[in-house]
Amino acid sequence: MGAGPKPASSFLQRLKGGDEVAYLITCIAASTILALTALIVFELYHNSAASRGKFGFAFLFSSTWDPVNDQYGALPFIYGTVVTSAVALLIGIPLGVGAAIFLAEMAPPKVSEALTFMIELLAAVPSVIFGLLGIFVLVPILKWLEPAIRAVLGWTPLFSGPFYGVSLFAAGVVMSVMIIPFIISISREVILAVPNDQREAALALGATRWESTWDVVLPNAFRGIMGSVFLALARALGETMAVTMVVGNDPKIKASLFAPGYSIAAVIANEFTEATGEMYTSALIELGLVLFALTVVINGGARLLVAAGERNKT
Repeated sequence: MGAGPKPASSFLQRLKGGDEVAYLITCIAASTILALTALIVFELYHNSAASRGKFGFAFLFSSTWDPVNDQYGALPFIYGTVVTSAVALLIGIPLGVGAAIFLAEMAPPKVSEALTFMIELLAAVPSVIFGLLGIFVLVPILKWLEPAIRAVLGWTPLFSGPFYGVSLFAAGVVMSVMIIPFIISISREVILAVPNDQREAALALGATRWESTWDVVLPNAFRGIMGSVFLALARALGETMAVTMVVGNDPKIKASLFAPGYSIAAVIANEFTEATGEMYTSALIELGLVLFALTVVINGGARLLVAAGERNKT
């Protein structure tokens, strides 16, 4: 029997066919993402050494933010970031997924295409524009709606105390408007990707159009819809300008959503250029490291919940 092709000649054949080149290029592209992530973590960790060395893990649980005496704690900013993101998701997920279902399953094609085009334009609006709209449009509307909100939910601590307009609630509502286009766009594409055979099979068995959508289409599109929620969550956690303009920028922890607050991204944007002294700058950089870790933990936890739900279905 003749000898097989030599390794060198086999490699040259694959190289000529483009497989090795394509593998190398795509591998470099994927490795670049890992390298950039590692570089970001290294720079944040290295440049926050002074703050980490002085405060340790107490930095995460302290509510003190006193640049004059070089005493810093991240808890008010973590609280503000989580609360505003939660409010944004509570408002954005039902509206976004509902709109995606309408555009993909219920709306006439011409209406769906026109509205989808408008949604894509909305996703491209700079965040500072949303901040301006929040100040001049949303805050006056919320002040007008305050008596109605108190009448329904005023018995809870979440809607107690005075309301001056700029607040955690206002920031959450502004962020919900910003993340809804992402949820709609991705969820709509995922729903449209479900094979028509499944819809037709459900209709042939006597299901209504809504029943086929709810019982057949949405379960098949669930993972993609959750992907849109993860993207929206990442956008909400890292949002800066719009939140800075309407959150109130008060580093205190209060139960009421009507109270002003602060977020990690907002305090970095507001104070980094004014930071004097190594400890002040190091504390702000450590806040960036905390935000990065918070994003990883929340998104990782959400993915684990989805994976657990998928295992329970099988």
